[in-house]
Amino acid sequence: MKHKKRILVASPIHQKPEILTLFLESLKHLKKEEMIVDFYFIDDNENVDSSRLLIQFQECIQSVIVEKSDYQDVYSRDGQTHHWNEHLVWKVAGFKNSIIQYAKEKNYDYLFLVDSDLLLFPETIVHLVQQEKDIISEVFWTRWQPDSMEQPQVWLYDEYTQYHKQPGEDLSTEQIKVRYQEFIAKVRTPGVYEVGGLGACTLISQNALQKGVNFNKIPNLTFWGEDRHFCIRAAAMGLSLYVDTRYPAYHIYRDTNIKEGQEFIKKITARQKTIQSNIYVPTTKKTKLTLSMVIKNEENRFLKEVLRSYVPYIDDVVIIDDGSTDNSVEVCKEVLKTVPYKIIRNEVSKFSNEVELRKQQWEETVNTEPNWILNMDADEIFEDKFDRDIQQLLTQRDYDLYSFRLYDFWNDTHYREDDYWQSHFYYRPFLVRYRNDFSYTWQETPQHCGRFPNNIFQLPNSISDLRVKHYGWSKLEYRLEKYKRYLTLDPHAQYGTKEQYESILDENPNLIKWEE
Repeated sequence: MKHKKRILVASPIHQKPEILTLFLESLKHLKKEEMIVDFYFIDDNENVDSSRLLIQFQECIQSVIVEKSDYQDVYSRDGQTHHWNEHLVWKVAGFKNSIIQYAKEKNYDYLFLVDSDLLLFPETIVHLVQQEKDIISEVFWTRWQPDSMEQPQVWLYDEYTQYHKQPGEDLSTEQIKVRYQEFIAKVRTPGVYEVGGLGACTLISQNALQKGVNFNKIPNLTFWGEDRHFCIRAAAMGLSLYVDTRYPAYHIYRDTNIKEGQEFIKKITARQKTIQSNIYVPTTKKTKLTLSMVIKNEENRFLKEVLRSYVPYIDDVVIIDDGSTDNSVEVCKEVLKTVPYKIIRNEVSKFSNEVELRKQQWEETVNTEPNWILNMDADEIFEDKFDRDIQQLLTQRDYDLYSFRLYDFWNDTHYREDDYWQSHFYYRPFLVRYRNDFSYTWQETPQHCGRFPNNIFQLPNSISDLRVKHYGWSKLEYRLEKYKRYLTLDPHAQYGTKEQYESILDENPNLIKWEE
């Protein structure tokens, strides 16, 4: 008889009831699939309502242990951040160590340590176990300050360094920015990646537990936080650390995140009901593929070729003409005469504030009641086998978002690859199933805001081996135009990197021949 893996899901809990309710609700939906899942909570709450919620969870879920803490500490958080001190950090470390000891004594195959302000996809634990890693975290993203960008809870070196750096390497500010953006782009891409530090949502194997991983303070380190000491100790033991990015947890870091947390729970509840009934009910009556595109003065570029390539597969088209002064709209009407289309003309271009333009594109597309949205630029075209594989992507039930690799062509037959041109190493979202039960948010930056809402990776997502050919750099005149545009719209490289902007003008770039 096949051995069922035994998983202990555990958390030290000092949490307000509004957030704890959502956390426990997400745990109720966890898939178990041939596993035995038990729960172990250390109740460190000062709020009696929070303690009562743990008892209620214990009453309705099998195999739940709630251990009451003897501490009476006050933990402070506000609308800006969380306020920790040394005593609180190492108190939590002690809690986690006692959980580790319990997991070892009871001979669990895995221990899953998760903070009580995180909401999990139902597939999280099953998926992490399938990766067969000794230590692996599910990623989550947080704005550590209200006006800052989202960052993952994983890092590469030291306390929170999120870019590659060799010992003794002296990097310029621009080089750091490029490498940081490469790391962030990779962690946004669904996959499993080795990292140097992680925490808060971590699966630990029995092998790692038996080797002696723990959260004790390492006396000759001043690094802040018990997770850093755990990770350094694990690495010294020869254990590698990994992050999975396929099912990002949702982090309720401040009270303003509670509403989105509630939406997250509604979404996974609806998905569970659909799965249980074994019937997938899309948000529209049929599987409809809508092409969504922004154009401006594309008449003599690739617009006709690009649109023609999609006509056999699309059911609807939404185009924002952003202030064209040529015959781009007429080209669209001619090519799309056999397909329903909607063209919105902006008399004044909105591109200087791209997020406004992308929001307009999204809203106009959503208003057509799409099922799947294929968001392409007028100089992007899929490789030839797109026609063979697209229907399989549209008809599957498990994923709502697909990401693809994009290749920057420097002429008709070759794409560029060097330190600053590596877009094809990463997967970017182009195809999303629209869900009217999901609350979409945007990255509010005037440039490089993304063509989709910035939280779509909270949807179940996957990658495709279909490749996208990007011809926007394929002629010198196009490169010069873009170079001048970036200098005008982003003169201080606030939203991009100055060295990449300058590399546009390289006379002898490294080019690789495209193979279909």
